[in-house]
Amino acid sequence: MTNNQKYHKNYTEFGEPYQLVLPLNLEGLVPDDDSVRLLSHELEGLDYSLLYQAYSAKGRNPAVDPKTMFKILTYAYSQNIYSSRKIETACRRDINFMWLLAGQKAPDHSTIARFRTGFLADACEHLFYQMVRRLEESGELSKETVFIDGTKLEACANKYTFVWKKSVGKWEAKMYERIQEAVRLLNQEYLCQFCVGEETRTRDLKEICRFLEEKCKVDGTLFVHGRGKRKSRNQRYQELFRRFLERQTIYDWHTASFQGRNNYCKTDPDATFMHMKDDHMRNAQLKPGYNVQIAVDSEYIVATDIFQDRNDVWTLVPFLKDMETKLGFRYPSVTADSGYESEEAYEYLSKAGQKAYIKPQTYEKWKKRSFKQDISKRENMRYDEASDTYTCHAEKRLKVVAVKKQKSKSGYQSEVTVYECEDCSGCPYKEKCTKAKGNKKLYLSKNFLEKRQKSYENILSEKEIQYRMNRSIQVEGAFGVLKNDYEFQRFLLRGKTRVKLEILLLCLGYNLNKLHAKIQSERTGSHLFLIKSA
Repeated sequence: MTNNQKYHKNYTEFGEPYQLVLPLNLEGLVPDDDSVRLLSHELEGLDYSLLYQAYSAKGRNPAVDPKTMFKILTYAYSQNIYSSRKIETACRRDINFMWLLAGQKAPDHSTIARFRTGFLADACEHLFYQMVRRLEESGELSKETVFIDGTKLEACANKYTFVWKKSVGKWEAKMYERIQEAVRLLNQEYLCQFCVGEETRTRDLKEICRFLEEKCKVDGTLFVHGRGKRKSRNQRYQELFRRFLERQTIYDWHTASFQGRNNYCKTDPDATFMHMKDDHMRNAQLKPGYNVQIAVDSEYIVATDIFQDRNDVWTLVPFLKDMETKLGFRYPSVTADSGYESEEAYEYLSKAGQKAYIKPQTYEKWKKRSFKQDISKRENMRYDEASDTYTCHAEKRLKVVAVKKQKSKSGYQSEVTVYECEDCSGCPYKEKCTKAKGNKKLYLSKNFLEKRQKSYENILSEKEIQYRMNRSIQVEGAFGVLKNDYEFQRFLLRGKTRVKLEILLLCLGYNLNKLHAKIQSERTGSHLFLIKSA
């Protein structure tokens, strides 16, 4: 029997009976203790004036209210949904998303993408810190100490589009030598006095190109191309210096894109190539990424920021300054791991009146027997404070020979004292003590050693033992949840501003889920985990 049925776009025309099922209201389908209800309640009380300012007063109204769009995005990030197309699908099929829409038409993926990258860009950080202040007013934050840690997340960029500063400098220097030779020949041929300076090479090359173009017009030069055609002198020089100018423009673009870094990625110029902790090839491959810093208090993320530095040590001071400005208060103490230790960090915390609970980088080495038996280490030498000298294993003194000023990458200036042994010639312990051909030298910052010793004494207290344990649980646990439970290991957007927007939405969803979990387990108001007694 032949089937003559015709297919239509509207599937309701197939003729099957369809009966409406009560209730039509979604209110009864969302459980009373569902996290979406808490999310809607908490986000409803925020001030959205900055978000509404992003919309023009003229023209049509947005398809979905901006406040509702923000709720949808935040809830999506809290449920491991990050793609705009998957969020669109959730708005059409998921009851919780429909409940948030409250009868409004489900937005399509382009509307969601435009809202996330355009309208929300300037307001998201303001909304995030409003939520943190709500947690503070509710007594959910201890405001006693803040735990800081960082991790590297892969950027949305091609991992083979890297540009290295050293390579650019090498090729630019080689081209500069060829330019000098070409300018010398040009001056001989045309009886000119052109010169290309190292600092003004782009401007000088433009001037030469203008001269050659004018020369070609005056002489009526006929440009020829192809095999078997002989180019005139004007054409050869004009094309040569035009190539030099084009390449120099590219080198200038590269130099401007480095922004103090030694590399950048062509697909996402704000991303820096870093060693990622989790690599599917298990070979620590360099990938374009960002250094994500978070601050945690009472299991909530109270501050976050994006940095392009691979090393955590340069991020602590700017992160603390920005956090204090955004939160409106200063934590009395800061707890961080050894990756943040520096003289600049100690000095900043000391001036700010904040107690440093930072583990020294050599803390674990100090415990080892090999370190205690190493005669080359300063810690294993006797120090005489009165004469400011060290006595080595051979009973010879190391005296102060110079005091130097040293400037760090961030511009911080420290004072380094240089100690030199009186005479290392003929010493039987020299091979074990130093690799220097002359006398052994020590380069020490007395201010740094003093601050490190004070921080070391702080971390030995009973309070700090609890802080260190909570740092591992709270801030490293937060990264574990974000990267593994939320499966967020690679950004979807490009550019530092948009990447920060993504991490703010992720942290906002994390905080709301954490608040929901605490309410359900009746742990609200708890701040620190207690040390279990043996």
